[in-house]
Amino acid sequence: MSKLSDKIIKSIKDKSKNLEAEMSFFDHLEELRWHLVRSALAIVVFSILAFVYYDFIFDHVIMAPSKVDFWTYRMMCNVGHFLENNVAWPHFKASDFCIDKINVSLINTELAGQFNLQINSSLLIGLIAGIPYLLFELWRFIRPALHEKERKAASGFVFYASSLFIIGVLFGYFVITPLSIRFLAGYTVSNTINNLFSIDSYISSVGTLTIGTGVVFQMPILVYILANIGILTPKFMRSTRRYAIVVILIIAAIVTPTPDALTMTVVAIPLLLLYELSISVAALVEKRRKKRNELTIIE
Repeated sequence: MSKLSDKIIKSIKDKSKNLEAEMSFFDHLEELRWHLVRSALAIVVFSILAFVYYDFIFDHVIMAPSKVDFWTYRMMCNVGHFLENNVAWPHFKASDFCIDKINVSLINTELAGQFNLQINSSLLIGLIAGIPYLLFELWRFIRPALHEKERKAASGFVFYASSLFIIGVLFGYFVITPLSIRFLAGYTVSNTINNLFSIDSYISSVGTLTIGTGVVFQMPILVYILANIGILTPKFMRSTRRYAIVVILIIAAIVTPTPDALTMTVVAIPLLLLYELSISVAALVEKRRKKRNELTIIE
């Protein structure tokens, strides 16, 4: 009987431990849910603001890359004049860098198209504006599970991830988007075909290029995480640099819908710089790990 009672008591204890673990797991899920709810509310607030001020946003932000007075086109023209006056290149003309016309004619083919356009693009703008707060909420959820040293090492996660995302979005908006619009709007296979773009196609292209570039610019953060786990090392990244260059060129070709080499090069150069920055990040992580191991051995 004593053996039977011991087994019953042990079974009850094991069951209680499993129940506590399950409750702890569901508690974590509940906590994660509230972090995501707050993030969603922030995105909704930004989306509502974008919806309210949509006239200004549509004319001066969304449609700006399709106008010849856009900042990027003006800077390109200034660069063209500078090169013409200071660099002795044969047959070079500043007019090659100046944009005097962009053939963008937008149409709407659905009854509720423009209303849906305002809602969808407002949500897109809200998502872009809310990404830093989403990262902050995710950090708040992950932070308690980290050790003190890990918290210190990752203390700048929200700042660096948000900064890289914003820089990527700005690069996509001011560089990739106008270059792509300039090329695609003027590209024709026959004079008998008129380019009439649907507004959904235009918004989708602008949104994909800006958000896509913002995500791609998270490369150093991803490398930092993988280096801490031990999957990536600076030695491995240096030895595979030639393959990384090929992959980056492929990514640049995918991100940019234009087949011209200039646009692809403009996109590839920052990605190459990000890769080199990622190598430095991996080297820093490896240096910290070695130092931590040395201190552990001494202790």
